[in-house]
Amino acid sequence: MTKASAQLSLVFSCIGHAFVHLFMALYFVVVLAIEIDWSIPYHDLIGLWTVGSILVGVCAIPAGWIADRWSAPGMMVIYYFGLGGAAIVCSFMDAPLALAIGLAAIGIFAAIYHPVGIAWLVRNAESRGKALGINGIFGGLGVAGAGLIAGFLIDTHSWRAAFFVPGVACVATGLALWYCVHRGLVADDGEDRVKSEPVNRGDMLRVFVILLMTMLLTGLLYQSTQVSLPKVFDLRLRDIAGDGVFGIGTAIAAVYTISAVMQVYGGHLADRYPLKPIYVGAFLLQVPLLVAVGVFSGLPLIVVAMFAVLVNVAALPAENMLLARYAPQKHRSLAFGIKFVLAFSIAPVALQLVAFVQEDTGEFVWLYYILGGAALVACLAALMLPRDRGTVAEQSVASVPAE
Repeated sequence: MTKASAQLSLVFSCIGHAFVHLFMALYFVVVLAIEIDWSIPYHDLIGLWTVGSILVGVCAIPAGWIADRWSAPGMMVIYYFGLGGAAIVCSFMDAPLALAIGLAAIGIFAAIYHPVGIAWLVRNAESRGKALGINGIFGGLGVAGAGLIAGFLIDTHSWRAAFFVPGVACVATGLALWYCVHRGLVADDGEDRVKSEPVNRGDMLRVFVILLMTMLLTGLLYQSTQVSLPKVFDLRLRDIAGDGVFGIGTAIAAVYTISAVMQVYGGHLADRYPLKPIYVGAFLLQVPLLVAVGVFSGLPLIVVAMFAVLVNVAALPAENMLLARYAPQKHRSLAFGIKFVLAFSIAPVALQLVAFVQEDTGEFVWLYYILGGAALVACLAALMLPRDRGTVAEQSVASVPAE
């Protein structure tokens, strides 16, 4: 693989990360407008994403399996075309069932990115923590962009434009990647640019079992926060954000943009320090922050929400590096597929939890108390990881990257 091909692969992987999180967060802003347009309660409309969220998890394993045996760039082309096309379809839907079908299609194609795009990035990166941190910025910007883009398009046009315009942009990016693959500018030989030291089978199994639990809980924390924050801000920030959707979208964008940028620092730490304390510490810090989100309002709410999301996403480079280190290279996309089955299959639970708490209490205080408890459980589980003597980057310095 040439250096230019590796760099282009990283670019398209990062852009893909932005798109997947944009489309997965988009509906949680758009629903605020549909709630008014269709005169259907929030707790009923939010459930329309349930099937889509299930499919994001369920389809991750087959997506990773196909990429391991066929082509990561080829799967990414399918991802861009399918995701953008599904969003365009959603913009024309006129009834809840039809919209749920369109959202399900978004879920199917969104499932491709994480097992394929992250494994593709890890394979092409020389400094994995740095690359994962930069990639994380794009994911966070995707969530932030959902708030800004959806808020702007809803207030200036309609909620339909909030699906249509990003959908067209996603398809256009797919065309650019297809051209690069067709012309040989992007290739993939399935080999890591930087080799890691082998690990023993016992540690491999131990880490994988522990990560099954922590990744599941990380998914619950991330999904519940992403689903609920627009409505939390809608309830508690009206004196600051005003009456339109754009103000709420801007507040959400601020939270996820700042958090995303700080993920580079998380990648920096993961490249230079043992992964276990970074991972454990991130869960421990989230406990008081999530409880604070449950009770704060006004500007303090924005601040604690930003730090809660920041700490959650800053741990992802360490988590992905742990998984990449302990997963066999030839099955890495499949391993990431299993991870994101856990991370996204918990989304329906998060959706129902958010809907139940909001319907029962009219607020989200107890939701964030529950999430704080989940972060504590994840912290205790992460403490059982094997002692980490160095990062992947440190273990790989003797290897010369392929050009």
